[in-house]
Amino acid sequence: MARTKEFDPDAALQSALELFWERGYEATSMADLVARLGVARASIYATFGSKHDLYLAALDRYRDWRNPGLVEELSQPGPVLPAIRAIVERFARQSHEEPTRLHGCFMTNTAVELAAHDAGAARIVEQGWNEMETAFTAALIRARAQGELGPDRDPRALAQFLLVLMQGMRVVGKAGPDPQRLRAAAQQALTLLD
Repeated sequence: MARTKEFDPDAALQSALELFWERGYEATSMADLVARLGVARASIYATFGSKHDLYLAALDRYRDWRNPGLVEELSQPGPVLPAIRAIVERFARQSHEEPTRLHGCFMTNTAVELAAHDAGAARIVEQGWNEMETAFTAALIRARAQGELGPDRDPRALAQFLLVLMQGMRVVGKAGPDPQRLRAAAQQALTLLD
């Protein structure tokens, strides 16, 4: 007879996400995971597979949790550019505020730490970034159709620029808490929407 799991896999995955987000992949050991999750090593392996598998599941959860909020924000009826401005300004602000500054963006952290040599991590990061870019592109197409954005503006190129800017703000914010640098970059970038 198969034994039932003595822990909540969903809660364990959330705890693993938080630990990996705080420390990164390499700095998180299986002993750290056992201690944080309160689950035996064998149960972690039986439920999630390897540490790497658990990391990818946590990263996938993060992507599923973060991106829908952005899509919803950009899909609201009415003017689009104020929403985009608010998102960029929020990213700049959060990138230098505690505790966001110390943790950064889990997706960006993964891109910096793993994506160059880990195909699974790179795939999830790329999916997350594609979702963000698609949301911005759709919103900017709508902004152009509503007359908020000039007809000569390329929504996809602007969306790609915003994605790169926002991910860069997370890296710069994590490396140094100079809010003026981030605010100035955000304000300069937003002039491209005028």
